[in-house]
Amino acid sequence: MKVRFTKMHGLGNDFVVFDAVRQHIALTPERLRRLADRRFGVGCDQILLVEPPRLPGTEFHYRIFNADGSEVEQCGNGARCFARFVREQGLTTHDEIPVGTAAGAIRLYLEGDGQVRVNMGRPRLEPSEIPFIADAQATCYGLEVAGEHHQIGAVSMGNPHAVLLVEDVERAPVARLGPAIEHHPRFPQRVNVGFMQRLAGDAIRLRVHERGAGETLACGTGACAAVVSGRLRGLLDERVRVDLPGGGLIIDWRGPDDVVWMTGPAESVFHGEIVL
Repeated sequence: MKVRFTKMHGLGNDFVVFDAVRQHIALTPERLRRLADRRFGVGCDQILLVEPPRLPGTEFHYRIFNADGSEVEQCGNGARCFARFVREQGLTTHDEIPVGTAAGAIRLYLEGDGQVRVNMGRPRLEPSEIPFIADAQATCYGLEVAGEHHQIGAVSMGNPHAVLLVEDVERAPVARLGPAIEHHPRFPQRVNVGFMQRLAGDAIRLRVHERGAGETLACGTGACAAVVSGRLRGLLDERVRVDLPGGGLIIDWRGPDDVVWMTGPAESVFHGEIVL
């Protein structure tokens, strides 16, 4: 089976994107792992699939697969790449694109300056909706990890996130704590783990260990979750620049009754064909 793909990235968080509207694609976990392998495949953090719409009022359906072959609900950097892909491929002529995901419908907006703005929806804070095992909703939760006690924020942006406040993101124990928290039994569907350093009310630095992928250069939903957690703790303003290893995103969130907006770049790297 020979299929066409596009390699894309959002701030270095890289993707293999397939058009499953105009070509048939069968992706098994083994094929997904092979595609994501940086030596034996194309190489990427995630694989994105553009499908015909499933939800009323949407133009497309958006599926996301991690490098380990698992399917996840949402990916913010991927959503921006998705918007640019469907325009570049001539699948739509619209600047506003409603898209269905496993977490529900989102809207993508192509801006005149080449940036992509995404309505990421309202964050979910109730533990059962994240999901996270806790007696009641709280701004911060104590978590025992590898014999250490940590305070975390827990947020779902359509996918689960734990957010830790650190003094210096460069020295944060991402490689050690990231996998331990990802697989913590209080997160029954595993979790993405963000390490956030506050610079000012309108600026943070962030590193993210992504569920099923490890540390990536950028994570859009992780940036949203970090700002939500920081605002709930009284640390951040309504508009925040999030500096990730791959570059910057702008996140806007007024508060619990409002949606989160994410603005940032998306770029195509190359097009190719591969035999699955």
